[in-house]
Amino acid sequence: MRNSIMLQLLLCFVIGIVSVFVVQGEDAYKFYTWTVTYGTISPLGTPQQVILINGQFPGPRLDLVTNDNVVLNLFNKLDEPFLLTWNGIKQRKNSWQDGVLGTNCPIPPNSNYTYKFQPKDQIGTYSYFPSTAFHKAAGGFGGLNVYHRSVIPIPYSNPDGDFTLLIGDWYKTNHKTLRQTLDSGKSLAFPDGLLINGQARSTFTANQGKTYMFRISNVGLSTSINFRIQDHTLKLVEVEGSHTLQNIYHSLDVHVGQSVSVLVTLDQPPKDYYIVASTRFSQTVLTTTSVLHYSNSNSQASGPLPAPPTDKYDWSIEQARSYRWNLTANAARPNPQGSFHYGKITPTRVINLANSAPLINGKLRYAVNKVSYVNSDTPLKFADYFNIPGIFNTNLLQSNGPVTVATSVLPTSHHDFIEVVFQNNENTIQSWHLDGYDFWVVGYGLGQWTSASRSSYNLVDALTRHTAQVYPNSWTVILVSLDNQGMWNLRSAIWERQYLGQQFYLRVWNAQQNLANEYDIPHNALLCGKAIGKQHP
Repeated sequence: MRNSIMLQLLLCFVIGIVSVFVVQGEDAYKFYTWTVTYGTISPLGTPQQVILINGQFPGPRLDLVTNDNVVLNLFNKLDEPFLLTWNGIKQRKNSWQDGVLGTNCPIPPNSNYTYKFQPKDQIGTYSYFPSTAFHKAAGGFGGLNVYHRSVIPIPYSNPDGDFTLLIGDWYKTNHKTLRQTLDSGKSLAFPDGLLINGQARSTFTANQGKTYMFRISNVGLSTSINFRIQDHTLKLVEVEGSHTLQNIYHSLDVHVGQSVSVLVTLDQPPKDYYIVASTRFSQTVLTTTSVLHYSNSNSQASGPLPAPPTDKYDWSIEQARSYRWNLTANAARPNPQGSFHYGKITPTRVINLANSAPLINGKLRYAVNKVSYVNSDTPLKFADYFNIPGIFNTNLLQSNGPVTVATSVLPTSHHDFIEVVFQNNENTIQSWHLDGYDFWVVGYGLGQWTSASRSSYNLVDALTRHTAQVYPNSWTVILVSLDNQGMWNLRSAIWERQYLGQQFYLRVWNAQQNLANEYDIPHNALLCGKAIGKQHP
């Protein structure tokens, strides 16, 4: 009897010890409550209505660590349904939390929804913004930084500080008026200005002799920007979750939806220096300045602003080609980035995508392979889950038929390795983003892509990222390993084009439905459209 009691006590002790280790080993939980409201501020000197989160413009910065569990309760106090999407967060096995209309019902006014997601196996500089109803033109965006776990080394010394810069074009016009312009079939006028962190002028204070990380995201609607700091160089160290070869640049092009991280050493005489962002590839050049303030400075910033690149596209293409993957560095996981030899994998499928700007019924639309996307009132992911027919079309994108308006989906298979050719036959630069993934940008070229273009691919150290630019009358090619099951938005990051149809969804499907491949529908999922009344866990 006594031995039996001792055995039970010992067993309880062992279970207790194991439980402690399990709890200690679990990834941290971070809880947030955000309230979305309208407010009036004057970012360009004129009072206008903007979207605030917890009273802030831009919204609160999310500072996370790899694999943190985010539980974010979002209250919508606007007069319209609303969603946030987490730009660059892969939502592993969890497109339910992606925050776009193909995967989520929008949050009704005076209601709330709790997002639950992880930046699983990710590090880097990202952002979030509204995906609904052209709300992005009113704000609601913010920075999202994912820091490495302490047990995972980084390929540079820890910076002495960290600055997040959200840079983007801005309109003084109300987002509802802009939306009405697009709905009437007209393109928007050129933006009124550029903002850095929601202001026309900001100051960043730092110490002489120290090195700081500048996390730069283009959160604008339409224009590429060039970023530079007077008399200082930029050491590129990370692009959208990829550690890069640490090349030195005097300025960087950052296209719509993209993010980069640079190290800046304050190695100049103690004074203030201009931080400059200006638009690229535009007839009218918008410029905004902030100030890098040395803490021991006694003089204001002065002298001419550092000049932007004099060349347009050739310079930008060469810079893009110079971005290289750091093969020996690890990112969020212990294994080196270069341990995945993407260039030795034969793609299972080639997908050609051409953007265009057709007139449909006399109104401007944007299209992919002649299909201009329209949102359904039932999220595509819900249509899949509940087997609701007639919500989306999987045949149009590769049919080469007449220009049409449809809710288009491209079916693919889980674990395929695909080659995607973005063909841009227009005279304007494009910026393409894929939710749920990063991808290898293996080639940029002029004119029409052909199979012979493959000879120019970088199959050794192309970096991975989530948003790729395509230059005018040019092509860009990406390779994607479809290892994340779900329904994923592939869209133009140029928001007018996205709003008027330059997007579709990639359905990454596996007939073996299990939790190892994809999480189940959240118990708190909001239902809308034809999903109303459907039963789920």
